[in-house]
Amino acid sequence: MIVTLRREDLEFGVRTVSHALAGRTAMPILSGIKVSALGQEVEFAATDLERAIRCRVPAPVAARGTAVLPGHVLSQLVGRLPEVEEVRLESLDAQVRLVCGSATFELPLLPAEDYPQLPEPLGDPIGQIPTAPLLQAIAQTAFAALKASETTRLALTGVDIVLKEGGAKFAATNGYRLAIKRVPVLGLPERFEGAFLVDAGIMSDLQRVLSGLGVENTVLYGESGQLHVQAGPVTFSCRLIQEQFPDFERVIPKDNQIGLFLPREEFLATLRRTELFAAEESGAVTLRAVAQSTALEVSAASRERGKSLEGVELLRPPSRGIEVAFKAEYLIDALRRMESDQVALWLSAPERAGLLEPAGHISPADEGFIYVCMPVRLL
Repeated sequence: MIVTLRREDLEFGVRTVSHALAGRTAMPILSGIKVSALGQEVEFAATDLERAIRCRVPAPVAARGTAVLPGHVLSQLVGRLPEVEEVRLESLDAQVRLVCGSATFELPLLPAEDYPQLPEPLGDPIGQIPTAPLLQAIAQTAFAALKASETTRLALTGVDIVLKEGGAKFAATNGYRLAIKRVPVLGLPERFEGAFLVDAGIMSDLQRVLSGLGVENTVLYGESGQLHVQAGPVTFSCRLIQEQFPDFERVIPKDNQIGLFLPREEFLATLRRTELFAAEESGAVTLRAVAQSTALEVSAASRERGKSLEGVELLRPPSRGIEVAFKAEYLIDALRRMESDQVALWLSAPERAGLLEPAGHISPADEGFIYVCMPVRLL
């Protein structure tokens, strides 16, 4: 392999696929980045067997070839290279020489024959999702899932992507809260229905990869336990969670009659202050609204931390009063991922789930977003 490429392209390719590098693993080959010099481009690839990322960049290739290089060393090195325009990669007997200006680096080779075959999309795409709404869908749902270390129910660690009727619903839950985002899908066949359950951490990695590409649309492929996402020069593949996601449509409150319309930033700031006084075991803050009043009382108290009571302006007086408690963290998590100036919190009873959604002049980033949160029972 002999290839010369722009330093910026080398850094872009390596940094993009580094999101799929394995951490501690019994398979040392998974810590490597596979570099393949093809016709007029170089492909970088990495996988931890749960996800795989390929990234192609243009480059004049003098000699084709493939090399697997130590990924963590290479990913750190590319950010520290001298500020020159071009970099040369050349395979030697047991190493690859990287020449950058006056600097020369020699990286040991990992056995390419041990590198696993990477999944790749086959057949026709399912459809395309505009990249900006896709990024927002991941940001507004993945946070609501559990981490794998927190549960044995793998379904609760994932983001469920349901494709039908010309759109996609992204949903994630930990059993006490549920985040849903609806986005359009371009070119989705009229009668197509499918669901893909993907680990929330993998979805967050996908978000980081896509956010640096500036690609208008992202193409989806699905097959045999894998979801493939193609955006410009990058293909991101991931293994699906083989569990049934909860029927989230069934738990969305449909009859909440009490609407609390609030300025989002003021409500968020109040919750962040009040949370400091909440009991550590519950993290609960109490919301109290009086019928026809224009203020919402937000309070918390604990023996160790003291008490807090603060009022937030209600943009509309509610027709009925209510007193209900929520885990402050859950409300904060949703509010800080929204952009609209106003939100509505719909309630029916202290023991029933609340529904939070954007209100007033809804920001385009919040269109199709709803959030369901179970209350906390205070003794």
